[in-house]
Amino acid sequence: MLFLSRQTVRRHLSLYAGSFVALAVGVFLLGLAATATAATIAYHGPGMESITVNLPNADPPTTAKVLLSGEDAAGFQVVLSMVGVICGFITVFVIASTFAFAVASRRREVGLIRLIGATPRQVKRMVLGEALVVALAASITGAVVAQLVTPVVLAKASYTELAPVKLEPASPWVPLAIAVTVGLLVAMLGARSAARRAGRIGAVDALREAALEPPRIGPVRVIFGVLVLAGAIVLLALIRPGTGDAVVPLAMFTPMLLVIALTLLAPLVVPLIAYLLAAPLIAWTKVSGRLARSNVVAAPRRSASLAAPILAISAIAGSMVLTLSFAADASTATIRETVRTPIVITAPPDSPAVGERIRSTPGVALADGAIPVQLIRTDLDSAELEEAEAIDPAVATRTRAIVPISGELTELTGKAVAVSNESDGHKYRVGDKIGVTFPDRSTDQLEVVAILKPAAEVNPLMFVSLDLAREHAPTATPPRWFVEPTDGVSAAALTRTLAERLTGTGAAVVPAAEWERAESEGVRQGNQLGLILLLGPAALYSAIAIANTLLMGSLQRRHEFVTSRLLGATPAQIRRMVLWESALVGSVALTLGTAITVTVGVLIRHAMSAGLTDVPVTVPWGTLLSIGSVCLALAVGAALLPTAVILRRSQPSAAVQS
Repeated sequence: MLFLSRQTVRRHLSLYAGSFVALAVGVFLLGLAATATAATIAYHGPGMESITVNLPNADPPTTAKVLLSGEDAAGFQVVLSMVGVICGFITVFVIASTFAFAVASRRREVGLIRLIGATPRQVKRMVLGEALVVALAASITGAVVAQLVTPVVLAKASYTELAPVKLEPASPWVPLAIAVTVGLLVAMLGARSAARRAGRIGAVDALREAALEPPRIGPVRVIFGVLVLAGAIVLLALIRPGTGDAVVPLAMFTPMLLVIALTLLAPLVVPLIAYLLAAPLIAWTKVSGRLARSNVVAAPRRSASLAAPILAISAIAGSMVLTLSFAADASTATIRETVRTPIVITAPPDSPAVGERIRSTPGVALADGAIPVQLIRTDLDSAELEEAEAIDPAVATRTRAIVPISGELTELTGKAVAVSNESDGHKYRVGDKIGVTFPDRSTDQLEVVAILKPAAEVNPLMFVSLDLAREHAPTATPPRWFVEPTDGVSAAALTRTLAERLTGTGAAVVPAAEWERAESEGVRQGNQLGLILLLGPAALYSAIAIANTLLMGSLQRRHEFVTSRLLGATPAQIRRMVLWESALVGSVALTLGTAITVTVGVLIRHAMSAGLTDVPVTVPWGTLLSIGSVCLALAVGAALLPTAVILRRSQPSAAVQS
């Protein structure tokens, strides 16, 4: 049977070439993320100071090594893991749709094979064998290319903000083996449902299905679609105020579930939306628009397969774009509401003279300089390095909005700690004890005296007392000062005076509004970089998948186009029909993607802006419209190009010959 599978793949090279390209690119991206991650894990650079701490509350109790200083590639590793998740999802999604489309395009051939005596099991084995042949070649190709490109990617990533170190390729065998295995599994899973459907039908039914798609989808597919949709609704319900750091993961995974649900139910949903969207098209174009609508509605499975990659990238990319934009809006509002002083000073490390000059400057009423204190939380299952700040509560609460939800900041003395309400997802209560280890290897138990409203853009997750700072970080100096002028002294005049007094120290004195704008812009730039790294590979792959799927669909309609020519249709009329049909399919997919994006975006904004006032609204229309325009252009171009080639090389008499 494997020999027959190889022969059928060779006979249908044009059809399976698309599946090969889609899977090879998917394995390439997964392999690239895996080999780059292996390089970050294997990195052990100079100057990396670490400490081993005990975790008594772990099950079982254990120890952990925590990096205290030295540059590492942890940020790049986190981004790569998220890139792997997104690319993995897109790969699974696209490959499943591509293989299902490839098998569905051969209904007549499958029907003939059943008619001459092939059993359902033999048909299933033949289809799965074809998937194995294509997947093995594509996975190996993708893995080899990933290995060749990995050194280039690591060279580009080295000495950047995410990886400020020199990364070298690690042993590629394990990560590439994982990528190849994932590629094989994805291909087999993608072909399994189509093979089962092809092998389950009888010979006469197979021939009938080859002429016209079945009007209904199976109950199993509907049940799974409804179940996945219910799961997506549960995730949507979790996007609410108080979700904390889980908001961004929810914004990434919720659209994925919605895309899966809509794809499973697409043969039911796509024709309905296409019928509605085609109404103005029919009124404008008459015949070609009506034919386009009829083709989309009459072939719901094919239309759903063509719409799938557009739906996936538009929904996921749109949701991430809105999420990061609204996150920057919330950060801007948080910074503005948290900083109460009109002057902010940033100081270089180890600069005790800066604090002395600020306090001795005439006109300074309050100077809030928090001392950074590193500590390692050891009360959880894992060791968490925290950058806490030691403050004088009497001063800090007047220069910044440090709002206790419970407890009292006046108790922040000695071995006490005030914790943000969103401390890495762990909920503390007043009176709890937090086990900590300091960089000097000393351990202690800190009592929680206050739970604070989070303001991560300005305030740390933990505040400790000045007593602890003097004991465990005696040489540390504040990197940032919030300065309040005395009554009768203008902020502008004091800013000029402080700038003169701090000349030569390396400190920068700016108005608070300017500092807030710079911080907000930094957040947006960081989000933009993260968006490019997260969605860039997936968007490139999706663009290839969109063009590939539409190209496959058009190449399989040669007989239909030639028959239309025999009935009197002109090449221009057929091209217009294909134009409107591809545009209609793309519009349906973008409509569903927009619905997902808007739903997730509204919930994300509500969750992030709760408790804040005067939150700006920044909708990146240019980026969102570019996503839709590129998807639509790719869909139309990939459908029109093969159609033009087919019409140029075929004559109406070919319909009779075929």
